[in-house]
Amino acid sequence: MTVSRPARLTVGGEVGLRGSSYTITALAGGTVALAGVTGDVVAMPVAELLTDASFTVLTPHTRAPLPARGVLDGLPAEVAGRARWWERHVTEVLTGVPAGCPPGTVAHAEYDPVRVSLRQRELTKVAELRAAGEQVSLATVGRMRRRYRSGGLLGLVDGRLRRGIGGWVDGRVITAIEKAVAGETDRSTGTVTRLRRRVVQSLAAEHDIDPAQIMPPRTTFYRLVAQIAAGRHTFGSAPTRRSLAQRPDGPFGAVTVLRPGEWCPVDSTPLDVRVVLDDGVVDRAELTMMVDVATRTIAAAVLRPTTKAVDASLLLARSLTPEPMRPGWPDALRMSRSVLPHERLVGIDERLACAAARPVIVPETVVCDHGMVYLSQAFQAACRAMGVNFQPTHEGSPWEKGTVERAFASIASLFAQHVAGYTGRSVDRRGKDAGQDAAWSLAELQDLLDEWIVAHWQNRPHDGLRHPLTPGAALTPNEQYAALLEVAGYVPAPLAAGDYLELLPLTWRVINAYGIKISRRTYDSQALNPYRGQASGIAAHNGRWEVHYDPYDVTRIWVRNHHDGGWITVPWTHLRTAPAPFGEAAWAQAREVLARRGTDHATESEIAGAVQALLDRAGHGPAKPGPAKRDRRVAARTRATAAPSWPRPAEEGEPRPAVGEGEQDELAAVIPLAIFDAREEAKKWW
Repeated sequence: MTVSRPARLTVGGEVGLRGSSYTITALAGGTVALAGVTGDVVAMPVAELLTDASFTVLTPHTRAPLPARGVLDGLPAEVAGRARWWERHVTEVLTGVPAGCPPGTVAHAEYDPVRVSLRQRELTKVAELRAAGEQVSLATVGRMRRRYRSGGLLGLVDGRLRRGIGGWVDGRVITAIEKAVAGETDRSTGTVTRLRRRVVQSLAAEHDIDPAQIMPPRTTFYRLVAQIAAGRHTFGSAPTRRSLAQRPDGPFGAVTVLRPGEWCPVDSTPLDVRVVLDDGVVDRAELTMMVDVATRTIAAAVLRPTTKAVDASLLLARSLTPEPMRPGWPDALRMSRSVLPHERLVGIDERLACAAARPVIVPETVVCDHGMVYLSQAFQAACRAMGVNFQPTHEGSPWEKGTVERAFASIASLFAQHVAGYTGRSVDRRGKDAGQDAAWSLAELQDLLDEWIVAHWQNRPHDGLRHPLTPGAALTPNEQYAALLEVAGYVPAPLAAGDYLELLPLTWRVINAYGIKISRRTYDSQALNPYRGQASGIAAHNGRWEVHYDPYDVTRIWVRNHHDGGWITVPWTHLRTAPAPFGEAAWAQAREVLARRGTDHATESEIAGAVQALLDRAGHGPAKPGPAKRDRRVAARTRATAAPSWPRPAEEGEPRPAVGEGEQDELAAVIPLAIFDAREEAKKWW
């Protein structure tokens, strides 16, 4: 809505009276002096002037807009110079002083607004410019004056140079280009030449005309396409183009979080580091991570060969349990030596007494995309069991979980690129011998990532943790957690051990005399003695017992005690010979290796030893041969190619190979083979 201000009478203003135009030369004591175009002067009371039926205010009451910086940027130098040239002359007509003159400059007599009318000043300016060689008319000077009053300096620029997209190009061409650019969203990336061809086809089909009649030149077409496709990645990355096409037109919404765990996005992405997987294959692993928006804490991060539904459930369980201190970690990483309120938290859960300095985040709402892993019944059931709200984003809207997306980029730049086996995010950023570098095993890289999160990420100031009143100071995730804990009104209690076991996958087994067998692994304990050969009482599962297991740590299982309640922890019988945790993939690979050796009925001890050897080899990484080993290998190959290969006919003068001790240098008997005769063979019955 535009509000109009009332007109004002000021000295130098132009008014209309009785069919003629006058310039106000004086205004004092209720009397106004008017100077006509022909030079006549009229003095009359202001009341008489205002009540005259023919009185009108010709001078606009709005002033010229303030000059904006860079208003002429992007225009040719001669066009910008011409606009400034007109500004000097127009301001001299309006005020009597050219633009750019120092303060206190006295107006020329022929341009003095007090003595000379506006029309006389315009006529004087036309005569001045014509005398200088500029062929301008009175109408042109008046038009430039009005444009300067309404549009300022930019109003003096040629309108043809200030047109929007297309300028003088036919509007049908602009519409066809916009339609063609929009149609490139889901196509494979092409060139402007292909787009021009589709525009021509669209014009011919929709308007039934010869496109050559309205199509602009090729250079103009390229310029129009660059303006219309600006910021859409029409000729760039296809995933980026699709993502930008789904971006809303309005501003992004903001989620205000005030408590730890109030909003926790989760996602998965490949990590740009080569690792040795459980089956010995060197490949990239997937990083699945949950980030707390309120504190920017990485609540949980796990590396897996391929993310499955059970991994998402275990991720939720890991975020709800304390991070234990690992052997070899510095003592400075303990929670007791951090800014976290350790004493208060230990009073809630004694497990935090020896925990690392990473807060336990109890998520209230989990935000995820539409991946099958997160839409699975297992993950949604785990969220319902823990009272966590499950909130999927809109399809194709990665910005709705931008916090975890940005955290992935930070891990790539702050952690991944410093790890042995880093491959770069794309082929054009990969080193020449990136595939020959040593690689960590998946378990070792997971341990390095956990330590890095506790040591670096949780103690690094984050730009997203700045208070509005003190934007110059950024807090660390641990500092933000400690600050929000004081105002949240509650202390999040970590997940209990029984709840953690409920999130693990389960199977139903019989407790035999030798224990419980899962995937040819035997688990046994004295605690199973009262229940061997007994039925659990669950008729729906034929009396079998409910067993929970961790697919990435097969060292123990947990059996639900259907008779007395609680859980029975049952270790693996070969835990003493293979104490290191390893996954189901390693177990299957070890059985496959032994099967290839001819031991189809492999015993558990042989399988355990093979898995242990595989993990030892993966833990040390692909060792490069040293100089001495390489020299011996080259020498052996040289001898193999230089020495004569026997048996073969000896050339004349060539020594025969020496006969070893106990061998006889005599030729074996030659048994000639008969020539095959098909007719004779046909006469035989066998």
